[in-house]
Amino acid sequence: MSDPDVLVLRQTIHGLGPDELANAIRERLPGTEVARARTPAEERDLIRGARVAVGLNIDEELLDAAEALELFACVFAGTGHLPRDLLADHGVAVTNASGVHGPNIAEHVVGSMIAHARQFHRAYRQQSRREWRTYETTEVYGSTVAVVGLGAIGRAVVDRLESFDVETVGVRYSPEKGGPTDEVYGFDEFHEAVTDAEYVVLACPLTDATRGLVDADALRTMRPDAVLVNIARGPVVDTDALVTELRNNRIRGAALDVTDPEPLPEDHPLWGLSNATITPHNAGHTPEYYERVADILADNVARLDAGDDLRNRVV
Repeated sequence: MSDPDVLVLRQTIHGLGPDELANAIRERLPGTEVARARTPAEERDLIRGARVAVGLNIDEELLDAAEALELFACVFAGTGHLPRDLLADHGVAVTNASGVHGPNIAEHVVGSMIAHARQFHRAYRQQSRREWRTYETTEVYGSTVAVVGLGAIGRAVVDRLESFDVETVGVRYSPEKGGPTDEVYGFDEFHEAVTDAEYVVLACPLTDATRGLVDADALRTMRPDAVLVNIARGPVVDTDALVTELRNNRIRGAALDVTDPEPLPEDHPLWGLSNATITPHNAGHTPEYYERVADILADNVARLDAGDDLRNRVV
């Protein structure tokens, strides 16, 4: 095989293999030589002449072998696991997959809100007991929703909520930039942002500023009928404090796709709380993952050819 323009490295995400990603890229770039490495030896051989590499990670050995590499396209939104300084030293640009999770995670968030409003978790329990007994429910419609983090996922959540006629409050690092929500606060105003919200959605990265952001004090600030939805990272929430507040019905409930610790141990008290719903870090799962990654990559190959700024560039 001649030197490939794009090399797809070995990887599996959400049960999707690299062949699916390579095929999606070929569909979008029909005049481009796209190779898929199947072994470590093939990776080292094919990367020598590749202009673009696509994958989860790249190590020093592969970088040393990459003689023509201009771009490493990471298939994750997060790039903290990458040797970014080393990539920069080699003159290799790095892009991430920010935006690929917007539609599916936004649906997960809205679904979680509706499930708690309509008490589907209670319905499932009663159905398992064949128990026909009515119960009170609420509506998402017309409520106030605080979205903590206004990146691609946070914006997608706000967009999906438009038809529910909710009042939205956003929290971001640079509130002066505004955002898609009705109001925007900084992280130093977190308590002010969540005090009137029936739903508090965590869609922020885990940083020094957000670790333990939702602690006992923050949970006391939230309304007693508030539902916490966490699709960010587990350590954004003080788990012990959350368990205490849920046990005492200090807040209405929590929908957790991420936990601290994770995986959640079988004997953890969160499992036994009827006002908590738990999914196994599953909000990001979508069969469209590689299709969206390929869209970003195809756009960036065109930008690379034109000498334009790359989309989602982080290095």
